Amino acid sequence: MYNMTNKLLLFFIINFLGLATIFAAPKKKAVYIVLDGIPADYMERVHPQTTFEIADEGGYARATTGGEIGGYSQTSTISAIGYMNILTGTWMNKHNVKGNSNLEPNYNYWSLFRIAKEQHKDVRTALFSSWVDNRTVLIGEGKPETDNLQIDYVYDGYELDKKAFPEKKDQLHIFEIDSVVCQKAAECIKADAPDLSWVYLWYTDSGFHLYGDGSYMDEYVNRTDKLISQIWNAVKFREANHDEEWMVIVTTDHGRTESGHNHGGQSERERSVWISTNNKDLNAHFENPSLSLVDILPSICRYMDFKIPRDVRFEEDGIPFIGDADIYSLTTHPYDNSVTLRWKHHKSKNTATIYMATSNQYKTGEKDEWIKIGEVKASKGEFSIDLSQYPSSKFYKFVVETPYNHLTRWLYK
Repeated sequence: MYNMTNKLLLFFIINFLGLATIFAAPKKKAVYIVLDGIPADYMERVHPQTTFEIADEGGYARATTGGEIGGYSQTSTISAIGYMNILTGTWMNKHNVKGNSNLEPNYNYWSLFRIAKEQHKDVRTALFSSWVDNRTVLIGEGKPETDNLQIDYVYDGYELDKKAFPEKKDQLHIFEIDSVVCQKAAECIKADAPDLSWVYLWYTDSGFHLYGDGSYMDEYVNRTDKLISQIWNAVKFREANHDEEWMVIVTTDHGRTESGHNHGGQSERERSVWISTNNKDLNAHFENPSLSLVDILPSICRYMDFKIPRDVRFEEDGIPFIGDADIYSLTTHPYDNSVTLRWKHHKSKNTATIYMATSNQYKTGEKDEWIKIGEVKASKGEFSIDLSQYPSSKFYKFVVETPYNHLTRWLYK
C-alpha cells in the first residue's frame, strides 16, 4: 500500500510538472531598431514593406521628439540626442547629451541597458551598431559611472575600419556597414536570441543630408527597410522554433527640415517621428498625440517585466504605450505661493498619489527627498499644493503616480 501511494504521488508530480511546462509563458525578448533621420510623413508615403508588416502585427503611430517647445525639456532634434531620448526615457535636460560630439552623458539617468543589468535575473544584452560611440559613450560600457556595465553581444566599430570600409561616393560605405550590422543582428538573434537588443542603422541620415527628399532617398529608405527584413525573419524563426515571444520596435531619432537636408530645430517636421511595433497590447496612449520617443523605454521595461528603483523611475519622462496607462500630459500652474498640478486621464478610476521634491540632487548622483503630498482620484485631473507648508525653494520636482504609470514635471519659481 505504501509503495502504491508513493507511485501515485510520483505520477501526479510528474504530470503536474509536465502541465506546468506546457502552460509556462514563453520567454520574452525585445529588440528595437533605429533608422536614422526619417520623418513620419516620408515613412508613410514610401511605406516600406518590412516596417509596415511589423506594424500589421501590432501598430504604427506618429510620435514626437524634442521635448516641450520653449520649456525646460526642449531638446534639439539631433541624432545622438535622439538615441539618448530612447535609451534613458528622458529629455536632454536630464541625460545631458547636447549634440553628436563632445558627448558628456549624465549616467545617473540609467539607460535601458543599465536597467536590464540591474535585474535580479540574467538578462543577456546585444548591440548592433554602425556607430561605436553608442556603446562606448552613450551606454557607457565599462565605465565606473555605469557600474562597469557590459554588453554581452557586440557588433560595432566597423566605421573605424577604413581598410574594410573605405570612403565611397555618396557615403555608400556607411550603407555597406549598415548591411553588415543587419546581417550580424539577424545571425545573432537566430542563433543566440539575446534578451534585449538595439540595432542602429546610419545611412538614411547620411543620404538625406546629401540629397534631401526625392527619388534617391525613396530608394534607400526601401533598401534599408529590406535590410531589417533579415532581423524580422530571424525573430519569426525564433518564435516558430523556440518557446519565445518577441517585442520588435522600429523607430527613428528625429525628423527633418522641409527640404529633407537638415535637422536640429523645433519645426513640426523635425519633431515628427514614428513608432512601428508588433506588440498587440497597445493602449490609448499609443494613438495619443503626446506619444514620444521617451515612451519606448518604459514600454520595453513593462514588456520585459523589469523592476526599476523608484528614484530612477521618478526621473523618467515617458509613459508605457503597452498595457494599462491612467494619466498623461502633466502641467504646473503656479500662483503666488501655491501650485496646481493638472493632467489628463484615460477614463481612470484609480487613485493618483502626488509626490514633491525641493532639490535636484539626483542629477549629481545623490538622493532627493520625495515628500508624499496627498492623494486624489486620477479622474479629477488636478491637485493644488500650498507651498508655504513645505521647505522654501526656487525649484520643485513633482510626480503624479497611479497604479499603471506616473508623470513627472519640474517647476522653476
